[in-house]
Amino acid sequence: MFRAAPGIAAGLASAGCSGPLSTLQPEGPSAQAIATLWWIMLAGGTAIFLAVSLVLWLAVARPSALRATGARATILWGGIVVPSIVLMMLVAAAFALGERLLAKPGEPPPLRIEVAARQWAWEFRYPGDRAARTLDRLVMPAGRAVDFAVTSEDVIHSFWIPRLGGKIDAIPGHENLVRLRADRPGIYGGVCAEFCGDGHAVMRFTVEAVTAEEFDAWLAGREESETGS
Repeated sequence: MFRAAPGIAAGLASAGCSGPLSTLQPEGPSAQAIATLWWIMLAGGTAIFLAVSLVLWLAVARPSALRATGARATILWGGIVVPSIVLMMLVAAAFALGERLLAKPGEPPPLRIEVAARQWAWEFRYPGDRAARTLDRLVMPAGRAVDFAVTSEDVIHSFWIPRLGGKIDAIPGHENLVRLRADRPGIYGGVCAEFCGDGHAVMRFTVEAVTAEEFDAWLAGREESETGS
């Protein structure tokens, strides 16, 4: 039983890194940059933890080694120099990767989808003469940048598709814009990441990334059904 414990723990840990809401399974450039930064910060935090643990171990098991080094040198290198170098590297990585999340002016105009949040549902409004709409189901073309114009009809919510990018608040009377892209067709999960009332836990939506041709055909079909209704 005890011999199997490490394997079970490793399996549970790896299972927690997958799924429709996993930030560690990125499927878009924004999510990839965020995941890369997460791994870099994990490595940096681990390095600082190991360095501090080493100093603590030496203080208990080999105090003579620390005495030989001297208190001033130990504090200087272990408490200031090494942590500062690691933290500066993390900040540099954050700035470099954060730059990738910004929409570049030279990019072709992206598709625009309006997102309206309310307790406790998501409404998506698509471009076109008939303004097709869906509820708790987002359909988007894969391989194409999409600008999501996010707002709220009541309280503050937060629009988040973990596998495609970071979250952004949905604020009443205000429109926030986030640009996301799905690298390939697939089904992804979306949630409200801001507590908004009793129904917050069930305020989820499904994201269907389809090919450009399938999206155009789907949108045309939705517009026809809107016209018919």
